Amino acid sequence: MGCPLLRNAFAGVLLVLLSQASSAHGGEFGHLPDNITVLEGDGVTLRCQIDEEVTHKAWLNRSNILFAGTDKWSLDKRVTLANSNNSDFSIHIEKVQVTDEGPYICSSQANNNPRIANVYLIVQVAARIVNISKNVSVNEGENVNLFCLAVGRPEPTVTWKDQKYGLVSDGEFLDITEIKRQQAEDYECITNNGVASPDQRKVKVTVNYPPLITDMKNMPAHLGKTAILRCEAMAVPPASFEWYKDDHRPVESDNTLRIKNEKTRSLLLFTNVTEKHFGNYTCFASNRLGASNASMLLFRPGAIQGRGAGLHAGMSVWVSLSAVLLLKL
Repeated sequence: MGCPLLRNAFAGVLLVLLSQASSAHGGEFGHLPDNITVLEGDGVTLRCQIDEEVTHKAWLNRSNILFAGTDKWSLDKRVTLANSNNSDFSIHIEKVQVTDEGPYICSSQANNNPRIANVYLIVQVAARIVNISKNVSVNEGENVNLFCLAVGRPEPTVTWKDQKYGLVSDGEFLDITEIKRQQAEDYECITNNGVASPDQRKVKVTVNYPPLITDMKNMPAHLGKTAILRCEAMAVPPASFEWYKDDHRPVESDNTLRIKNEKTRSLLLFTNVTEKHFGNYTCFASNRLGASNASMLLFRPGAIQGRGAGLHAGMSVWVSLSAVLLLKL
């Protein structure tokens, strides 16, 4: 049957699309909708009810004939004839694509009475992130510019979520001016268009800053006993630690003293305190951005009064020492 003959023979038909699932899943559609919605990748059945008097029937998509009776005209393997009898003339589209969107027509002729019905197939695409900033490392005070690009049908929204404080910023771009160390965290991009579950991805922002010694104090020690001097410094990247004593000689581990460096602190562990161990110790913490130092005393109980008396002892001498050490970085 040629195309002109088919068009002349088209009769009106009631197009019934039976729905067995939500628009988020493939299925059959019912009633007489103007628009049918299906999710990309799902299948959909377009069911056309006819009667025994029908002599000619066809399915069209735009101006393209898909089926003329049981003869398939479409070259698309995804489009098949789901049913064809005296009451049901249905087609099925497998793995629906965005290009399948558009008008569909079921047309038939019965007793020279043409009937035709139209339906518009809408293809939705779940929102997804297609490009996003990589993890970034910056120095404190610099500006940070993040982006998150998403696609979907309908057009998705994009928001940025601050994981630490729960703050939300709308739009594909997130700009942070003169970032502070407290703002170092994972920033989450969320895109959603109501079709499926939101798509979410995170960007890790690392903020580098020089060491700041936060925990040090003078410690009493008894001869022959154990003692510990602690030096804690917050820094990104983590600080390297060095210890100096009195005349600024580097402290080295021996059988009575051990240096234990951890991620954020350094410990001087005295296993057997002797007279030579008493004195002023200076902790020097440094990374590529700068350095910090502080002094503390290991003293015999009763030798000094109160805490922190030696906290800044020798600091004037340490200014020049710090400058020399920084030149090594």
